[in-house]
Amino acid sequence: MENNLMTKLYNYIYELKTGTIIHHQRKVTTLKRKHFMIAVLSGLSFLAMGHGLTANAKSDNAPTIANVVFKPTNETNLTNYVYDTVDPNSQYFHHYLSPGEFAQKFGQSDRYVAAFKTYLKKYHVNADVYGGNLSLKVSGTRNNVNRAFNAKSVTEKRTHKSRTTYKLPAQLSNHVLTVMGLYQSKPTVNKPVNRQSHSKKALTQLQSSSVSSPTQTDDTKPDTTLSGDRFSKKYGALKFAKQYQLTALYDKGLKGQGQRIGIISSGDFHNSDLTTYWKQAGVNNDLSHIHKIYTVDSRKDVQKRLDFAVNGAQIEATLDVQAASSVAPKADIDFYIGDSTDDLTNAPTAHYMSFMQAISDNIDQQLSTSFAPTAEVQSRWHDYSATMAQYNHAFNLMLEQAAAQGITVFRASGDNGPRDDVTLAKENHAFSTSPYQVIVGGTTLPYTKTINHKVVTVAKECAWGSNIAATPAQIEAGKIGGSGGGFSALNPTPRYQQGISGVNTFRAIELLKTQHKNHKYTISKHPKIITGINNGRNLPDVAGNADIQTGYALYFSGNQVRFKQNKLHSVLKKVWMMDGGTSYTSPQMAAANAVMNSGRTTSIGFWNPQIYKFAQQADSPFTVLDGTNNHNLYYTGQPGKLYNQATGLGTINFDKLSRKFDQEANVK
Repeated sequence: MENNLMTKLYNYIYELKTGTIIHHQRKVTTLKRKHFMIAVLSGLSFLAMGHGLTANAKSDNAPTIANVVFKPTNETNLTNYVYDTVDPNSQYFHHYLSPGEFAQKFGQSDRYVAAFKTYLKKYHVNADVYGGNLSLKVSGTRNNVNRAFNAKSVTEKRTHKSRTTYKLPAQLSNHVLTVMGLYQSKPTVNKPVNRQSHSKKALTQLQSSSVSSPTQTDDTKPDTTLSGDRFSKKYGALKFAKQYQLTALYDKGLKGQGQRIGIISSGDFHNSDLTTYWKQAGVNNDLSHIHKIYTVDSRKDVQKRLDFAVNGAQIEATLDVQAASSVAPKADIDFYIGDSTDDLTNAPTAHYMSFMQAISDNIDQQLSTSFAPTAEVQSRWHDYSATMAQYNHAFNLMLEQAAAQGITVFRASGDNGPRDDVTLAKENHAFSTSPYQVIVGGTTLPYTKTINHKVVTVAKECAWGSNIAATPAQIEAGKIGGSGGGFSALNPTPRYQQGISGVNTFRAIELLKTQHKNHKYTISKHPKIITGINNGRNLPDVAGNADIQTGYALYFSGNQVRFKQNKLHSVLKKVWMMDGGTSYTSPQMAAANAVMNSGRTTSIGFWNPQIYKFAQQADSPFTVLDGTNNHNLYYTGQPGKLYNQATGLGTINFDKLSRKFDQEANVK
């Protein structure tokens, strides 16, 4: 057994060496200095697949995957069509397209795609087009793919970073927006690898991506003597449904029947963990409603990592599917897993591929993700052949295709306030801040608790900003939970946000003081208030309960792995814990959308133009959280204004929102 585990460790070391390791973690539960550490993301799960890629880390004969993104035939017409699909005054209202119809209207021609595939075949490179003709998945050996694209390694003069350039025949390149996932290494001399020297480093990173300190006090765990509705009302779906008036739709018999929810993930989960959770929460444990689609690596390769040790992507995936399946218990779940344990491609490409596969399949009326490939920061960008701006453009086009097909997309806003990457002083947000998705922020429900030897009271629901509940260690590290929100650095203010009170203006409070020399933080005793204007896509759009202090139950299991006395020790752990984060609110919102859709003949489609209109009406379905004490560690409410960068338009009354959507569609 130990020899087998050692073999697994060496295999895992190889994964670390080639960059396929989670690199960004957060502390999920902290109570009275007793820590329960898991490698779930700081807001979202960041997988650095390919991020640590070094020259010659991968053989030229090893398989690789890249994606060619095509330009639409008319981007302006595409954007207008997307808005028309949710405009009751348009002839295209709810006239959603199939992927084939989208290809005919906005995608590249079949003849062009065929010519591209024929060209690549000359180099023994395979190509598969996604439905809609906006993207081509390219696979082959690294050498053949690089030859086909005439890929070369160059060093940028300004940043001194390595990039991969490419060149295609003119008749093909004219319609190409970008190629992502190419990597051409610099010529270098291979150095021998001291296999044993990696062991301790590997274990350090391995332990950080598994359960590393399984000591919990009783009140960090849900009360599992409760079951069924009693458990769900305190820790699960019924808690969410009651708070946001989804129970009124349940009472009408709407529970997601006839709907499919797509979840975009970078990790897998144990089916047994899901059925254990369902049994406790009183959800019908029918696994035939759960469908796993592996978009990069095979099921076998992904589950090898899953079976080896508990990891952050697994825990994130588990909470996503538990949250969505319990809020919409009669819906099917399509779980798209874009993991690349064998370094087939990098994180941005894998994330794009999973979304593109789901949109191309066109079987899900709503999609959700709590994962992101990186933050929207140039220094953190790690695709060699596509720039961050090009990738953002490609992502927007892809989500426009989703909207044109009637798919509603939800994304978690992040869990670190205005800086998703807390090591950076400047505001930054998780990829992507695309305006063609509903970005979901977090709130705190009312509570009174003794935390850090003091009584903490939250009188009414407000933005999630956990400075009052943070431990000294969390404050010093700057790892304090808060709803992601602010202004996109990549996307301009979309038309549906323009003219909305509070958009592009802000009120902020400088709670955290940064000591730039040592990257440590303190909470200011006399925080400065700042008001001003800014521009860009404002986020989030809406918000829901995400604070761990008022959060939800999570169950997961897996091996805890430790390296002791030169031996690898593995112990199976089964864990119930309390958790929080916008990783919950996004799949819950997608599931609530499935519940609303289950009573309709046409899907709701692109939310954003509709909800910003509803928010301005007298009978708005939103509760605006505009108080000045409503903050996400920086941005606060703006009294009297409809929007703020802490909670967006506010929280949702789903009973009212459903009726609003029905009125738009004239459904009776």
